[in-house]
Amino acid sequence: MNKLNAFDSTVAWFGNTEWGLGLPLPWLMAFLATATELVGAVLLVLGLFTRLISIPLIITMLVAIFAVHWSNGWQAIADASAPFANEQVLAATDKLARARDILQTHGNYEWLTGSGKFVILNNGIEFAATYLIMLLALIGLGGGKYHSLDYWLRKKLEQKTTQKN
Repeated sequence: MNKLNAFDSTVAWFGNTEWGLGLPLPWLMAFLATATELVGAVLLVLGLFTRLISIPLIITMLVAIFAVHWSNGWQAIADASAPFANEQVLAATDKLARARDILQTHGNYEWLTGSGKFVILNNGIEFAATYLIMLLALIGLGGGKYHSLDYWLRKKLEQKTTQKN
């Protein structure tokens, strides 16, 4: 939804070589990514064309991993105690401590952290790689039995085929 709601900014980010992704044909790429993510989300929720929609979603995740997240390492959220902590993550520890001090002194820290810990986003490949693995599983396994439209459509087609024979 963020890509759709700020589509002009998305196109600019896709095309800009200095602060963006520097992709060719940024309008087309932004449109394809936005459409794939929006339509893909709906189809996955419905369990409709699950294997088919997983393919463009995998392509989108691969672009995200290599064009956006790769340089940030593995971790999506900076945690110096976690495995694969790189220098960027380790540097975030001091920034996080300073931000906590500022917020505890000048803000309502209890209110700000009432829904969870205050963290620094590292923007690594962790989430995109996890989505990629889940999409690969959906290609192999499909949308599931009983709760996907793919299952019910296949069952309906099998009934029609059986009736014709």
